[in-house]
Amino acid sequence: MSDTILELTDVSLAFKGLTAINGLSFAVRRGEICALIGPNGAGKSSLLNILNGVYRPQSGTIVFEGERFHRMEPLKAARRGIGRSFQNNALFSGMSVLDNVIVGLSRRARTTLVEEALRLPRARAQEAAFRERARAVLRLLELESQAGTAVGTLPYGVQKKVELARAIVAEPALLLLDEPLAGMNAREKDEIAAIVERLNRELALTIVLIEHDLGIVLRLAHHVVVLDYGRKLADGPPETIRNDPDVIAAYIGTSPAALAA
Repeated sequence: MSDTILELTDVSLAFKGLTAINGLSFAVRRGEICALIGPNGAGKSSLLNILNGVYRPQSGTIVFEGERFHRMEPLKAARRGIGRSFQNNALFSGMSVLDNVIVGLSRRARTTLVEEALRLPRARAQEAAFRERARAVLRLLELESQAGTAVGTLPYGVQKKVELARAIVAEPALLLLDEPLAGMNAREKDEIAAIVERLNRELALTIVLIEHDLGIVLRLAHHVVVLDYGRKLADGPPETIRNDPDVIAAYIGTSPAALAA
């Protein structure tokens, strides 16, 4: 098995002549946390949308788990083991925490609509297995006490944990996180960052995340890719990025000493 789980080569994406991603190449090693940073409009979310099949790049190639493709459809991406959470929670507010997490297992469903409607044995067995798996993930993220609570009644930080639970319940090989700490206070950020670190360490889960809090990025990530208006500005371990003069000048706008604080 290759150490590289994901490799992009010369990937470009444009919308009506406006370049979102320009000749981007980088690789993600299996089991690492790779952070994508850069100003708003740098192409970070567009890149995640390419990786889980929402957008189709005009050029370039992507290799995931040894399979080369130009575009992967969203359903195929999920079935191949790419999980995703979104910047704005995409949860069903009127549904319980448990049922929201079970939605993340929909790609594993093997029963027919008739079997489910008639509550046939295979459908009941699948439902029981899905509930058992979802509860295991809720226990992992310390959410089991809220299993029956409607998601819309929960604090924002807890909702973000529920979305994380739904993203990992199907045991993806690669997890894409779009600003998982957005809108949180310092305590909530530290809590979610600790969960992301634990998922990476305990589940050996490869994670690609977008985050603007550079202090957390430099503490959490093994590998950082810096984007600037669709092009790659820098690519390397946090200690290299922290001291890269191009990154400091174009994005961070502060000194290496300040970043180390």
